[in-house]
Amino acid sequence: MNKPPRVWVSNANPKKGEILRVRAQMEHVMESGLRTDPATGKVRPRNIVSRFEARLGNALLFSWEPGISIAQNPYIEFTFVARESGELQMQWKDEQGQTLSAQKTINVA
Repeated sequence: MNKPPRVWVSNANPKKGEILRVRAQMEHVMESGLRTDPATGKVRPRNIVSRFEARLGNALLFSWEPGISIAQNPYIEFTFVARESGELQMQWKDEQGQTLSAQKTINVA
């Protein structure tokens, strides 16, 4: 989780009431814990993204708890209604406790 996530917002300067679409993708191996390492024969330890949250200011817009069936480099897309300006904050957390975050400013006209 060293590389910054890629984030796209349909309109950073929407009108009040406009629906915004957000696309985000981050790099993560998403190891399920069900595969064995061919070199050692041991099971690879499980490490998946266990939580994603998107907030605008203090308001929670979207949360997601993916399971082991999600492919590596998870992509997420969600929509919300632009009601007020603020900082769109997104955070990913994996099972090893690592976190990754991204921010986008939303200015509602």
